[in-house]
Amino acid sequence: MVQEVEAFYGVYLLYNLNPKYKGRVYIGKTTDPNRRIHQHNTGAKAGGAWRTDGKGPWEMVLIIHGFPEAVSALRFEWAWQHPKISRRLRHLPGKRKTEKQYDFHFRIVSQMLRTAPWNRLSLTIRWLKQEFRQDFSPNALPPIHMPVEYGPIVCKKVDLKKKKNKKGKDEDSDESSQLENADIELQKSCAVCSKWITLKEQDITLSCLYPVCHMVAHIICLAKKFLMGDDHLIPIEGNCPWCSQTLLWGELIRHKQGCHTNLTEQTEEFDKGSGDYLEESETD
Repeated sequence: MVQEVEAFYGVYLLYNLNPKYKGRVYIGKTTDPNRRIHQHNTGAKAGGAWRTDGKGPWEMVLIIHGFPEAVSALRFEWAWQHPKISRRLRHLPGKRKTEKQYDFHFRIVSQMLRTAPWNRLSLTIRWLKQEFRQDFSPNALPPIHMPVEYGPIVCKKVDLKKKKNKKGKDEDSDESSQLENADIELQKSCAVCSKWITLKEQDITLSCLYPVCHMVAHIICLAKKFLMGDDHLIPIEGNCPWCSQTLLWGELIRHKQGCHTNLTEQTEEFDKGSGDYLEESETD
């Protein structure tokens, strides 16, 4: 099954299938893995890297995605490419003589996912080719909030204009939506500090991912609530102050940036008395 991902930023690992260069690897960053592997196999003139030019075919076997923006992915890519000089990774053992390049780079990325600041990001580890899959070492397991997934992906750009227009049409055609939106308009206070949210503060607020929950809070207030006294600056996850559902911080930020346009309710049943969902919503 092909999964669609919005606002995609990923760092990938290529494996060379050419008998002359078999076993070589390449690490890169992309916003569209399908386009990128085509460029690598077509050549540098088509946009591929000079290091992979004329050495194909290449197979994109592993990709780490979910970075909040391009700079974050770029820094991860650089550190993965240069573990010996990265101040966060240079303490790790270097490549052993008998160790294959592929095994070495997988060992490095296993440790990277457990190292700050990357260990606090809502990243997804995706094996694009299961025949190349490797198991994580028991002492280098990824954080529990980072899922391991399998199969191809399709990147989809977020069209904020289309999203706003669609929302306007839905409001005009659906009376129930109008009532729900009226409730949202009435909710002008931060769900954490209870202070009034002014129009100027709309850009520094976050909202719940679940459509039936209208929670809005200041970014700083919600971060402090999720951290609960932790010394870190960026939370990993926390419970919504209104509906109590578990929310990943990275997903909240991506939602703020316009992602999750396909977020749908599997059911709209909500126990207003207890504040608990009878069935959880899901994203595609």
